[in-house]
Amino acid sequence: MANEIIKGLSRTLREMGRKPTTVSYPEQHRSQPARYRGRHVLHRYENGLERCVGCFLCAGACPADAIYIEAEENSEAQRVSPGERFARVFDVNMLRCIFCGYCQQACPTGAITLEKEYELASLRPEDLIYHKEQLLEAVGEQHHGDNPATIGSNTAWQPQPPADPPLTIPQQRGTFDGQAASAAAVGQGNLIPDPSSPIQD
Repeated sequence: MANEIIKGLSRTLREMGRKPTTVSYPEQHRSQPARYRGRHVLHRYENGLERCVGCFLCAGACPADAIYIEAEENSEAQRVSPGERFARVFDVNMLRCIFCGYCQQACPTGAITLEKEYELASLRPEDLIYHKEQLLEAVGEQHHGDNPATIGSNTAWQPQPPADPPLTIPQQRGTFDGQAASAAAVGQGNLIPDPSSPIQD
């Protein structure tokens, strides 16, 4: 019994000199890691048009069926997006969302990303269904340009692509053998055309 008390007191004494890891929330906010996925944000282009073209790919990719979209046709009098359609209704049910990021990966225009916002608590469940007006960033506040480094957490989750392999071109014998060669081996140097070939210039 005395050994357990001594072990507990020694542990307490060791921890007393360490800096606390807690933060005084909500006065202080801890910075989120690069792979953190928070609340969804719908983005615009620099000219103010919405990136979302109402293609339903994000809703189709969502495994929790948390995204609801109603699309409408663009017109010259009312152009909302550069495509033929735009999302007239775009709802995300945060009660069902599992923050997997599939919607972000499926979007062909980079219209939706999961950003760092994590303060989503509410006393009413209906407040956790975010509508387009709440998700869409304001005009002039675009922070999602064409720079891949700013596209949400995709770059943090996906590994860097491998380097491009060297191109394989025909060798002196006129066949592809998978080895790199100079341009002279393609036929612009000393490669003699085969007279028996059915394809002639």
